[in-house]
Amino acid sequence: MESKKTRIHWLGLLGVISFISYAVAVIFAPGAYPGYDWMSRAVSDLSAANAPSLTLWHQLSILYSVAGIACVTVICIAVRENLTKTLRLGIYAFVAMFWVSIVGYGWFPLSESGGYGTAFQDIMHIAVTAVVVILSISSFVLIMIGGYRKKSFVSLAVCATIALALMLVGPIGMGVAPSAYLGLFQRFSNLISANGFLAILGIYLFAGKLDTDKNVAVS
Repeated sequence: MESKKTRIHWLGLLGVISFISYAVAVIFAPGAYPGYDWMSRAVSDLSAANAPSLTLWHQLSILYSVAGIACVTVICIAVRENLTKTLRLGIYAFVAMFWVSIVGYGWFPLSESGGYGTAFQDIMHIAVTAVVVILSISSFVLIMIGGYRKKSFVSLAVCATIALALMLVGPIGMGVAPSAYLGLFQRFSNLISANGFLAILGIYLFAGKLDTDKNVAVS
């Protein structure tokens, strides 16, 4: 018998809203940036300090930030006494990654659209990216380990595996493919991987799968 949904479960849908908001910004913000080619340009160019699309980007992605922060925070609370230790650590790492991403990129956007400069905020932007990547990989690996060891979370482990694969496709593709396709591959790791996985976690919370598993004996 399916358990009754609580307010916490319904808040899981904020993860889906966050993903949709980010996707809308990625799709429509280029319309306010004359000459922007999404196939070859990075998403971060749209929110650079001097980007003509900056205002529209903030308008379209506002729910990405607000709904996303709310969702990961609620998820963090929901799994506090549930799941296995490995799964919890993986989810905590993902939550930390999302917070670092929102706060870090908010503080240190690119100073100029079209590439990385030598300004302090550009250096910090790269540092934030490094932390986000490390936390993302750690999160996906931990969730994979914990999920594949627990039958009821194999599907979440599969999603983490796909997210990690897509995340790696991004930098690999940017490294080997012509520069004309840089933006295409960057979107694999930026839009589909991390933000897509947030939507997945939100759906799991909505379905009541993150706050009902009391089996914490298996690490």
